Amino acid sequence: MKKRKLGSVFFSIFKYVMLIGASIISLLPVCVCVLTAFKTTDEYNSSSVLDLPESFLNFDNFTIAFKQANMLRGFLNTGIVLVVVLTVSIFIGSMLAYILNRFKFKGNGVIQNLFMFAALIPGIATQVTVYQIMYSLKLINHLYGYMIVLMGTDIISIYIFLQFFENLPVSLDESAIMDGSTYFGVFFKILFPLLKPAIVTSLVLKGVGVYNEYYMSNLYLQNAELKTISTALYTFTGPYGNQYNYICAGVLITIIPILILFLIFQKQVYSGMAAGAVKG
Repeated sequence: MKKRKLGSVFFSIFKYVMLIGASIISLLPVCVCVLTAFKTTDEYNSSSVLDLPESFLNFDNFTIAFKQANMLRGFLNTGIVLVVVLTVSIFIGSMLAYILNRFKFKGNGVIQNLFMFAALIPGIATQVTVYQIMYSLKLINHLYGYMIVLMGTDIISIYIFLQFFENLPVSLDESAIMDGSTYFGVFFKILFPLLKPAIVTSLVLKGVGVYNEYYMSNLYLQNAELKTISTALYTFTGPYGNQYNYICAGVLITIIPILILFLIFQKQVYSGMAAGAVKG
């Protein structure tokens, strides 16, 4: 009995030590970023990354980062991309899931397996071919071309919608069709409104990826006026060194809109993540 109690105590200690260690590892880069954002260039060069800045009321780095990196243009471009890409991706993903779930035809299972196979292929492995296609279609250095690439089928969203459709009874479709509704009417008027938790889940997953996406925006949007918020931060990098105090200030600026949206819609986010792929 004592051995069991002693083992339980050691397990509890080990558990909390691991949790504290993981928290420190997760929060340390954020703390360093906050401290660095308030340091002047001379102060940053002469101090340790964990040293406190002379003043937390010095917002010069934020002003310089916002103006020199043209972050207003970055936010505008990113906002346009987010609205268009998320809207189209949600409609495409939900309609594909509706067809694959409700209509049984030859090749249905093969198509679903191909989606899974495509999800296993690293995106970087296809970039040479994608770039050649984009170049041939003259879609490079155009915001709509970049959006078309990001609208590519989101496999995770499709499987979220598929799982959700499994929990929606087919009797809903049959009743609507018997009342004279078309398949489009069934989907848009009856089923699509019931997909709200799954839509929230997909919006969160896809939106975070699009907002933080750097590789393709840097590859396909080489014009300075087409920079997104992720590429705007690289204004302060160069062959002779990086200005990390301005970069960290810019990082904090980019976090603010997402933080505000999360605080406003946190109830929907939590309910969507919890129920999006489970409940119907």
